[in-house]
Amino acid sequence: MTTEVRVPTLGESVTEATVATWFKKPGDAVAVDEMLCELETDKVTVEVPATAAGVMGEIIAAEGDTVGVDALLATIVAGEGAAPAPAAAAAPAAEAAPAAAAATVDVMVPTLGESVTEATVSTWFKQVGDTVAADEMLCELETDKVSVEVPAPAAGVLTEIVAAEGTTVDATAKLAVLSSGGGAAAPAAAPAAAAPAAATAGKDVENAPSANKLMAEKGLTAGQVQGSGRDGRIMKEDVLKAAIAPAAAPAPAAAAAPRAPVAADDASREERVKMTRLRQTIAKRLKDSQNTAAMLTTYNEVDMTEVMALRNEYKDLFLKKHGVKLGFMSFFTKACVHALKEVPEVNAEIDGTDIVYKNFVHMGIAAGTPTGLVVPVIRDADAMGFADIEKAIAEKGKRARDGKLSMAEMQGGSFTISNGGVYGSLMSSPILNPPQSGILGMHKIQDRPMAINGKVEIRPMMYLALSYDHRIVDGKGAVTFLVRVKEALEDPRRLLMDL
Repeated sequence: MTTEVRVPTLGESVTEATVATWFKKPGDAVAVDEMLCELETDKVTVEVPATAAGVMGEIIAAEGDTVGVDALLATIVAGEGAAPAPAAAAAPAAEAAPAAAAATVDVMVPTLGESVTEATVSTWFKQVGDTVAADEMLCELETDKVSVEVPAPAAGVLTEIVAAEGTTVDATAKLAVLSSGGGAAAPAAAPAAAAPAAATAGKDVENAPSANKLMAEKGLTAGQVQGSGRDGRIMKEDVLKAAIAPAAAPAPAAAAAPRAPVAADDASREERVKMTRLRQTIAKRLKDSQNTAAMLTTYNEVDMTEVMALRNEYKDLFLKKHGVKLGFMSFFTKACVHALKEVPEVNAEIDGTDIVYKNFVHMGIAAGTPTGLVVPVIRDADAMGFADIEKAIAEKGKRARDGKLSMAEMQGGSFTISNGGVYGSLMSSPILNPPQSGILGMHKIQDRPMAINGKVEIRPMMYLALSYDHRIVDGKGAVTFLVRVKEALEDPRRLLMDL
């Protein structure tokens, strides 16, 4: 049986790549998930793993060739007939070599998602020497957006942990080594003895051609670069890290805002905790938003009397029929969708010198979690009814709190709603979620005296805040949007009649 090796998904807007290095040649034995070749795009370097075990067949795309997404790179001859070929070709070699290669399985960083290039190893669930089953969780990685669990690619014994807890790894890094098959027990004791040999043998390992080329360009020698590839092989990423290391070293001394001196007795009572990658990214993105967008906030208030009355009247029937509670978020989502139709620039984004208008509404619903703020996206909210919106909010909110949201579920939003009222906020100015041009802040519902038809009445009032990018949204458009949201909530019948 022949298995095709094709170009994997390269990421959003990336349509082609160049074959940089082949790690295997025709006739070589390959194991499942073993790296076959390295592709270079204009953004990242991608390693292509074997999707099946067998013998390397024909290489279709040679080093230096430019290939598109899903293009055929090579073939692997798999099945029962695959084993004799490499055995015959390797007859003069030592008998132990093929056995060792077949018994070793690398645990690699899984796909982290679009635009995510690195992660931090947060927890190892297994230790060296532990027996693991296929798909059993080995460790957990923390990215700047989500946590990712890494399963065992095969059953066997964990023989080496390459990336310890707290280590930052890139998207193509090796995390650990498993010994699988009948000889699994023997390699478990081998790493300690083999380590010195690997260190000395690394000098004779052929480095990736792309790494050699980059070292020449950067004026680096192999001795100045720490290889992360198999047997110490130097990869392109290793050269990039070595090239920026000298420049990165002085950074702490050049910090723009050093911490003020702290008294000794106060310092002894402080606790210093490293920021999680998620928290670092939240901080960076919010500050970038302030630095990039011409952000302005406009305010209004809404009388929630009609929405609350409608909700109280139908909440039991709604729950009985749809199996989900009727909350306020579906009313606000529908009201925003209604207003975005009239003021489409609030649902648009800037791309260079272009304005990209969205003929859909992918609604981001900001949610607080124990690890920080995340914004799951409800896609095509403009085509959903109240029940579907409430179900989507409930499901994604639970997944957010459990840390189970995928990358895809937090990307592509065109507008965001943030409900600070659940925490008691009376008034705030939300910060844009780039590249979006608008975000609506909801707040606490509070009884206040209002002048109604010349009389003072107590009404449940909520302050609304719309932060918007003034580069694309004018003041008139922002105020009109917020007024339309107010009108739809104060008279929900307008939503039914599209008024």
